[in-house]
Amino acid sequence: MSAAVQLRPGMTDAEWATRCELAAVYRVMYDLGWTDLINTHMSARVPGEPTHFLINNYGETFDEITASSLIKMDFDGNVIDGDGKFNRAGFIIHSGIYKARPDANCVLHTHTRAGAGLSLIRNGIRPISQDALEVYDDVVYHEYGVPATEEECEALGRSCASGSCVVLLNHGLLTLGSTIHGAVMRLYMLERACELELIARTLDEPPVPIADHVIQKYGERMRKYRARDDYGLPEWKGMVRTVERKGHDFRR
Repeated sequence: MSAAVQLRPGMTDAEWATRCELAAVYRVMYDLGWTDLINTHMSARVPGEPTHFLINNYGETFDEITASSLIKMDFDGNVIDGDGKFNRAGFIIHSGIYKARPDANCVLHTHTRAGAGLSLIRNGIRPISQDALEVYDDVVYHEYGVPATEEECEALGRSCASGSCVVLLNHGLLTLGSTIHGAVMRLYMLERACELELIARTLDEPPVPIADHVIQKYGERMRKYRARDDYGLPEWKGMVRTVERKGHDFRR
């Protein structure tokens, strides 16, 4: 266990492990180029503390974030542990989802070009690619509201009740999951679906249709797969190995 943990009496091994994994998420997002300076945010619920979650210290770039620099917050906006600041809009988004979805232990939010671009189109993701079928049955659309308000917090919670892959209209993307690796896998496939959808809309030909019965069967298979604890785990382990090979030191 690192020296950083010893500075925080009472921190459990489970919290430290979650901190390390969430810090790895930020480094993976940096490696994938899915950053918007300091203005997006990833979080994880603290194991054994259902009303507390970890989020980035607002001001750090994603390649600077470490396990010990993450701050712990409660649903009332209080910083429980950590010396940093938090993004008010980020707090609203993450607390709203955790309150509405007790099954969610990780929430990821991005402003990528593909995700933000697709968010300008209502019901923009069509079942026209294998990548889209990975998430199509789990996609919901959330109307743009006034950022950083309690009304937006409650509205986002309602939107997330029926899906874990969220297109925030006029804004970006968001995914949630019972595990960190599951939320990351959802985000990866949602991003891919957005990329291919935008490419398809630039072509002079309509996309090749996929038969309705195939779309249905694919959705049934994906619902079973996404319900598994190991959904996205092999891919996640590979992503972490990649950033470790590049010298990212996040476990401190």
